[in-house]
Amino acid sequence: MDDAQLARFKQILLKQRAEILQYADDTVTDMNDQSENYPDPTDRASIESDRNFTLRLRERERFLLVKIDEALERISAGDFGICESCGSDISEKRLEARPVTTLCIECKTRAEAAEKARGE
Repeated sequence: MDDAQLARFKQILLKQRAEILQYADDTVTDMNDQSENYPDPTDRASIESDRNFTLRLRERERFLLVKIDEALERISAGDFGICESCGSDISEKRLEARPVTTLCIECKTRAEAAEKARGE
């Protein structure tokens, strides 16, 4: 992968990282600002359900943030775009779809089939 491609993927990853951190900050601000009192139990339940859903999303984003940081480290180390299983290049199309990936499509397909066979 050439330097221009690496720079482009680094920008994509940095943008995703910034968006996730902004969402997290917005969530904290929103939860701190919500001091309304909802006397109706249905309204309270609805608000709690929405909060739980938002927190689950932020938890998933936290895991993605770790993967983004690892991908940025691979760019710095010169390992970005190389399958960690077979050592071949990961296609640019796959990296466009999922820039945090560590497996080429063939190895990912085999890994998913093995997980399915084990019942995971």
